[in-house]
Amino acid sequence: MWWGGRGQSFNIAPQKEEPEMGSVQESRMPEHRSRQPSSCLASRCLPGEQILAWAPGLRKGLEPELSGTLICTNFRVTFQPCGWQQNEDTPLSSEYDFALVNIGRLEAVSGLSRVQLLRPGSLLKFIPEEIMIHGRDFRLLRVGFEAGGLEPQAFQVTMAIVQARAQSNPAQPYSGITLSKAGQASGSRKPPVPLMETAEDWETERKKQAARGWRVSTVNERFDVATSLPRYFWVPNRILDSEVRRAFGHFHQGRGPRLSWHHPGGSDLLRCGGFYTASDPNKEDIRAVESMLQAGHSDVVLVDTMDELPSLADVQLAHLRLRALCLPDSSVAEDKWLSALEGTRWLDYIRACLRKASDISVLVTSRVRSVILQERGDRDLNGLLSSLVQLLSAPEARTLFGFQSLVQREWVAAGHPFLTRLGGTGASEEAPVFLLFLDCVWQLLQQFPADFEFSEFFLLALHDSVRVPDTLTFLRNTPWERGKQSGQLNSYTQVYTPGYSQPPAGNSFNLQLSVWDWDLRYSNAQILQFQNPGYDPEHCPDSWLPRPQPSFMIPGPPSSVWLFSRGALTPLNQLCPWRDSPSLLAVSSRWLPRPAISSESLADQEWGLPSHWGACPLPPGLLLPGYLGPQIRFWRRCYLRGRPEVQMGLSAPTISGLQDELSHLQELLRKWTPRISPEVHSKKRDPHTILNPTEIVGILKGRAEGDLG
Repeated sequence: MWWGGRGQSFNIAPQKEEPEMGSVQESRMPEHRSRQPSSCLASRCLPGEQILAWAPGLRKGLEPELSGTLICTNFRVTFQPCGWQQNEDTPLSSEYDFALVNIGRLEAVSGLSRVQLLRPGSLLKFIPEEIMIHGRDFRLLRVGFEAGGLEPQAFQVTMAIVQARAQSNPAQPYSGITLSKAGQASGSRKPPVPLMETAEDWETERKKQAARGWRVSTVNERFDVATSLPRYFWVPNRILDSEVRRAFGHFHQGRGPRLSWHHPGGSDLLRCGGFYTASDPNKEDIRAVESMLQAGHSDVVLVDTMDELPSLADVQLAHLRLRALCLPDSSVAEDKWLSALEGTRWLDYIRACLRKASDISVLVTSRVRSVILQERGDRDLNGLLSSLVQLLSAPEARTLFGFQSLVQREWVAAGHPFLTRLGGTGASEEAPVFLLFLDCVWQLLQQFPADFEFSEFFLLALHDSVRVPDTLTFLRNTPWERGKQSGQLNSYTQVYTPGYSQPPAGNSFNLQLSVWDWDLRYSNAQILQFQNPGYDPEHCPDSWLPRPQPSFMIPGPPSSVWLFSRGALTPLNQLCPWRDSPSLLAVSSRWLPRPAISSESLADQEWGLPSHWGACPLPPGLLLPGYLGPQIRFWRRCYLRGRPEVQMGLSAPTISGLQDELSHLQELLRKWTPRISPEVHSKKRDPHTILNPTEIVGILKGRAEGDLG
């Protein structure tokens, strides 16, 4: 479940609002009846939060249904069950709160057939008996209103939601939650996950990765190289900051090559934008660009990230189709539902991402080399593939802390435009690339359940957190915007010393809360469910390294340069497109003819490497997922949350949850008994007896054959 809202001030007074309907005006509640509960509810508000309207109601779609109060504020829509007590340690509720900006569709219902879709500026034409709030995170809040003279309040709270939703601004964070919560008012507070906003954070991570040939560059400390890049990043030791500045000028939006992850075996994974085609570098610039791309390795592979992967428009269209298909009132017939799911192409795009990430993981682990991910903007698919490669190749990235650090570094600090991609600016470039990434991670979790420390519930919490209004983590497009909003930008450049034990002066920790402060919205019991009970730390051996790290070689002309495109490696004559032929100025990383696309991955082709490189055994720490046919599954717990009847049997991975799920499955078996095949039914087994897996499969198979018949 999830919550949300905004921090604007609205001129909506529920006690004085006059609906434009005679019947509503005539049956208004006495003023004293609406004020008394309102003052009680106001005591639970956060600083700066205002109650706009409320109404008693019944939350439907749950078993059992909950009676309580539906409340609309300038921050959120929340349903508070009767007797519910707010937890002082958790000021917000992930279970009962619903963000205003998270509302994707609002419907009012009267009777069996009267339904009105309410858009911003709409006027409700009748007193609703029920309202349905469809979240953009696939959740559904369905509330029926009590009769007995309380109908006007149902009208008022519905109209308040319409107006508050129209005035909510995704780009404006709510500032009512401060560090005073849980005694965090001290300025020395350290975030639960490194925010990668200080040079010390980057130096600590560099040492953790043992990237001895790299250093923290401060060339972008004032964001004068690129506002979409972080203030600090890793560059080769031998490259001066003056060379970094010149080299980055030859890449789209100034996003030049920089280290994304150092493999313990010696390889380096880099990411960069497309070559800036209008540039005309001199020999010194060419040498600096090639040295940064080569990163001291004799073998270099340039990966065309956009090849074989969906465009942003494709991702957006697939997600819209997926949302429409998962609505409770979807018009797709049940027997056509799976075909319609495939028609969205969402699962196809997951397959493509996992396949390409697997191939890149093979390139990184099979030989010591520099592997460069190149995407024109370097802010979407580069982050997705880089993160997946690290999850497949690095066991530490599969821990709860490691995964949060990975997201913070490869997505937030790297400048993924969250606000634009998630529809917060109204621009046409909306595309939920980050949500596609989370689905890919969920697929890995299903295929390798013992290799991940975090659970599906953690992925759900992160999925629902992309529109939280109380942090800046996902509410900005660039680190520059995030730093400007939080007031952390300095007007001078400082010098960072790697051995310095404290954060440099003027570069204190960002006091803004981040999305990683989970106790803002989740109780301790919920946070415990973030842990995967099936996680086996033995799957993270200390001896998983494929080979010892070599010494960093002196940069020079690489002995082999390859372009990885369409599942195959093609030799290149040079790294930079402008070195030999001016005609290549108008071409990005796709300047060479491509071979026909291969139907096999690199792993299927025995690593897909030239014979003279020799065979390399699969490293112990590497995961290679399946991505064919039924190996890619549908994330029911996330996408079908608006259909509670489908969620039955998806209990929590705990002892009590498994017991509940077992009871539910046995109940289903008892209901299906008349439809079981005669052979199975003739055994006359006690319906309360626990069946073994083989028998259960036989029963379910018999039912499936009966359904198909």
